[in-house]
Amino acid sequence: MTVRLGLEVLLESLPDRIGGGRVGLVASPSSVDRNLTGVVERLWRAPGVRLTALFGPEHGLRGSAQAGDHVETVPDPVTGLPAYSLYGETQKPTPDMLRDVDVMVVDLQDGGVRFYTYLYTLAYVMQAAAEQGKRVIVLDRPGPLGGLRVEGPLLDPAYASFVGLYPIPIRYGMTIGEMARLFNEAFGIGCDLDVVWMDGWRRGMWFDQTGLPFIAPSPNLPTLDSLTVYPGLCLVEGTTLSEGRGTTRPFEYIGAPWIDAQKLAGIMNDLALPGARFRPVYFVPTFSKHQGVSCQGVHVFVTDREAFRPVEVALHLLQQVRRAYPEQFAWREPWRSGGHPPIDLLTGGSRVRAHLDADQPIPALVNGWEAELRDFGALRARFLHYPA
Repeated sequence: MTVRLGLEVLLESLPDRIGGGRVGLVASPSSVDRNLTGVVERLWRAPGVRLTALFGPEHGLRGSAQAGDHVETVPDPVTGLPAYSLYGETQKPTPDMLRDVDVMVVDLQDGGVRFYTYLYTLAYVMQAAAEQGKRVIVLDRPGPLGGLRVEGPLLDPAYASFVGLYPIPIRYGMTIGEMARLFNEAFGIGCDLDVVWMDGWRRGMWFDQTGLPFIAPSPNLPTLDSLTVYPGLCLVEGTTLSEGRGTTRPFEYIGAPWIDAQKLAGIMNDLALPGARFRPVYFVPTFSKHQGVSCQGVHVFVTDREAFRPVEVALHLLQQVRRAYPEQFAWREPWRSGGHPPIDLLTGGSRVRAHLDADQPIPALVNGWEAELRDFGALRARFLHYPA
C-alpha cells in the first residue's frame, strides 16, 4: 500500500488551502514527494503559491551540517530566496524573518522521539506564528517507527531544552501532524493551525511499509535500522562511550577503547532481551568521540522490531558497561556552565542517572514510569487522527 503524503494532498488542493498569502517554508532534505522531488521545488513551481522565505532546522535546509553545528542564514542555491537558519543565532523565527510571510508551511520528517530537534523547530515556529499573527500549515508525514508504541519517562519540565521541550515520553507514537495539534492545544501555543493529513497511513505501519522512499532525516540516521534503535541508544550520547558516530552504523555500534567486545557481547546476550542480539564489533570513528582511536563494543542487532524495546535495551547496556568498567565509564559533563548533564536532558530528568549510579534493577526503573505513560496515553488519545 502506498501512502499519500500531506505534501501531495496539499498540492491537489492548491491554491485554496494556502489562500493566496505569502508563504514561508520550513523543510529539510527528507521533505520530498514519492518521486524524490523536494517540497521547496514543488512549492516554488506550484501555480498560485507565493513562496517568499525558506527556513532550515538542525542540519540545515539542504542538510549539509553535522549534528550540533550552528547553521548560517544564506541564500538558497535553487530559488535564491533567503534560507533562514533555525539552528543558529536563533531557534525561533524573529519578526524580521516573518516580515514577508503570511503563512508558514512546515514539512519535516521527524524521528519519532522526544529528543529529535525538528519537533521543537515546529513548536517554536508555531509559537512565533501565534505571537505574530501568522497561519501555520503542517504537512503530515509517517511516524518512521509506526504509531503504536509509547516508551520511556516523561520529561520533567525543569529539564526543558531543545532536545525536550514538553512533558512527553521518549517514544510517543504520533505523527508530526498529531504532535502539532497536541502542542497547540494541550500545551497552550494557540496558533492558527491547519494540519494536512496523509491518506492511507495506519498506526501499525513502519516507514518501509508505506511505499514511500526513505531519505535519511539527518546525517547520523542513515537507515531505518538506525532509527529503530535510536529511541534508546541515543542515550549513549550522554556518556563517554561512542554511539557510533563516524561509523557506517551510528547508534547501532556502541563502544570505547577500553571495552572487550567479546566480553560485553556475551554479557548482553546472556540477558536475553526481547528482539535483540549483540555482536562483538571493532571500529575506528572517523569523527566525534574517540575519533581515530580503535574501539571495541557491540553491534545492537534487532531481530524482531515489534518485540524490541530500545529504551530498556539501552538502559541495560549502560548498566552492564558501568558494572564491567566502573573506572572508565563516565557521564558527559554539562554542555554549558551551570547546565544539566546531557544524560539528564536526554532522559528528561535526573532519575535515570541516579538509578544507574545506585546500580538498581532496570525493571524497577521502567515500572516506575508506567503510571505517567498511562496518563500521557489518555492525553495522546485526544489527538490521534489515524486508525490502527
